[in-house]
Amino acid sequence: MKHIFAIFTLLTAIPLMGQNAKWVSANEESVDSPNTWVAFRKDFDVGKVPSSANAKIAVDSKYWLWINGKLAVFEGGLKRGPNPKDGYFDEVDIAPFLKEGQNKLAILVWYFGKDGFSHKSSGKLGLFFDSDALNLKSDSTWVSKIHPAYIDAGEPRPNFRLSESNVHFDANKDMEGWQTVPDAVKKFGFRESKELGEWGCSPWNDHQKRPIPMWKEFEIRSAKLERIPGEKTDTVKAYLPYNMQMTPIITLTDSSGGSLVDIRTDHTVAGGQTNIRAQYTTKKGTQTYESLGWMNGQIILLEVPKNVKIDEVKYRETGYDTNPDGEFFCDDDFYMRFWKKGLNTLYINMRDNYFDCPDRERAQWWGDAVVLMGESFYTYSASTHAIMRKAIRELVSWQKDDGVLYSPIPGNFKSELPGQMLASIGRYGFWNYYMNTGDIETIKYAYPAIKKYLSLWELDNTGLTVLRKGGWTWGDWGDNRDMRLIFAGWHYIALSAAADMADILGFPQDAKSYRSTMEKVKSGYNKCWNGFSYRHPEYNGSTDDRVQALAVISGIADKDLYESIFKLFKTQMHASPYMEKYVMEALFKIGHGDYAMERTKQRFANMVNDKFHTTLFEGWEIGGFGGGSTNHAWSGGAITVISQYLCGLYPLEPAWKTFRIEPTPVKFKEAAISIPTVSGTVKSSYSLKDGKFSMKVSVPSGTTAMLYLPTFVGSKSISVNGDKELSKYGADKFKHPTKRSLKLPAGEYSINVE
Repeated sequence: MKHIFAIFTLLTAIPLMGQNAKWVSANEESVDSPNTWVAFRKDFDVGKVPSSANAKIAVDSKYWLWINGKLAVFEGGLKRGPNPKDGYFDEVDIAPFLKEGQNKLAILVWYFGKDGFSHKSSGKLGLFFDSDALNLKSDSTWVSKIHPAYIDAGEPRPNFRLSESNVHFDANKDMEGWQTVPDAVKKFGFRESKELGEWGCSPWNDHQKRPIPMWKEFEIRSAKLERIPGEKTDTVKAYLPYNMQMTPIITLTDSSGGSLVDIRTDHTVAGGQTNIRAQYTTKKGTQTYESLGWMNGQIILLEVPKNVKIDEVKYRETGYDTNPDGEFFCDDDFYMRFWKKGLNTLYINMRDNYFDCPDRERAQWWGDAVVLMGESFYTYSASTHAIMRKAIRELVSWQKDDGVLYSPIPGNFKSELPGQMLASIGRYGFWNYYMNTGDIETIKYAYPAIKKYLSLWELDNTGLTVLRKGGWTWGDWGDNRDMRLIFAGWHYIALSAAADMADILGFPQDAKSYRSTMEKVKSGYNKCWNGFSYRHPEYNGSTDDRVQALAVISGIADKDLYESIFKLFKTQMHASPYMEKYVMEALFKIGHGDYAMERTKQRFANMVNDKFHTTLFEGWEIGGFGGGSTNHAWSGGAITVISQYLCGLYPLEPAWKTFRIEPTPVKFKEAAISIPTVSGTVKSSYSLKDGKFSMKVSVPSGTTAMLYLPTFVGSKSISVNGDKELSKYGADKFKHPTKRSLKLPAGEYSINVE
């Protein structure tokens, strides 16, 4: 009995999150209609301001938090969800905004009220707030009201892929000062909030702590304006320095009030679809308005009545909290411009999740995510690892009961794209994440789903992967897709990664089974070699450059086939920008990095040389494949190839504890790269001038670099930091079979070849 009492006492002493807090909503009939905005207020007293006061905040769908009139959170909340039924909560320290005595807390909640390709609606607006440090918990004592100034914007509405709606704000219906007014009940008609249940209740269910940072805070800046007269209205263009995620802040003067200002960007219609726009109905006089639903673009476009004067347009850039810590330099202007546009495109395609594009869909297609992850490791700070981890956990947590993986998720898309799913769980997806981060816990979490999904794939009587159509038999944009071999190539790469995962997780029988299947797939694939190229017997189109690339990068193709494959790469160019990255990599692997750079320059010239767009396109032309968005980060795949092959940097052991430096100086006379690994910043540069080759290398503390010198070095004299005695730099288990190699412990090195 004493033991039972002790256990009961212990349990009651543990503070349970949400034990008193309630999910609340406005006590109004239309509160659960799509695109509803609700204002919540709570006044509370604080004796002594604590050093920290964490608050757990969950909503469907987004929120803005003010304390004592100061904006504490700009767009909190993440799109639902970590799995098909649950959501995320934020943990925010609000202590810096508190004062002794009475405090005023205000939260504006935006309820999307509909699914999309990146959000699964709960079906009900709700707010949950819990701060144990302040004993401040959401309940019926919080007052709330549907914000009357947010009204319907009408047609055209955003396309069905977007869960967000257009935002229309009528300033004449605004509740000015509602965040701090002493009596919101009396002045604006706020009422007691409606309690809807405790933590874990339906329809919001369980919640996971936000796994990625809050959004990055940028300085608010002014845009350059141009007013273009029209017949009935004028167009005001506000020019931004580059294509970005942002919220427009407009200061205007209207002598009469009631005028309608239409707010768009040059991306409001993009990729063949209608995207996000906004509207503002003016009040009389001078006023400033910020439209809170973020848009993207390079130009803010305002359609303005003749009587309205636009005094100023500012913008609040917003986005994922990361920094472009990686650096790259070369002596080729084209590739410097490519790199810059690639960085811009990569950044605009990350927020709640990785996107395919920030306008048409904002959807986490996993073919895109694989490429974006690869680019991020070489360019942006380690905070991007969190969005990768979130993406991996979401992909496997949304797995169907029958084992099918599909994307984009979260959301209402239900179709399997088999090639993209194989790419995600394979060597370029989950395994690349592990090698760069060393995060074995995420691999442990994902492995059962990987095993279950791979069990769905079958082989035919030749050993080749059977065509699995899934929900959408998509291998790439464009024509001349040899689908049997595209899927077989990705299948082989996925099996290879699964075998390595099974090894590190202690499942030797699984690893053996995967490798046995790999041998069969390889045999079946090589039976499709016709003496000149890989072609499946049932395929009748032009020879597919994609399947040649997959054969090389997977290791299916033997080296004696490389020259034949190279000849095909010079004549066959069917890959979209998505798959061109793998063609470029294959060219480096077969020893033709010079042509890899030449072909990439040829194929990407249209988008890199475009003087207006600061981002890369979805297809080779604007308006091409898939609607042709002009901000598709999968087109930056060459960033990864240049980093891994031309500059030669890649981890040989997880978390970069041992890594490769193997430059292939085929294009640039000078190149330098600096990358932000989890083990520290890795730097490498080379110079090839007047027949002399030199390098500078920085190896972080606690790591080892394996330097593989170019083949032309041969037996030439090598010095390291001026010392020609190289015995102390002897190679280890990663010794290169043909190139001269040096094992470099942590330190700074200058290598010269004479």
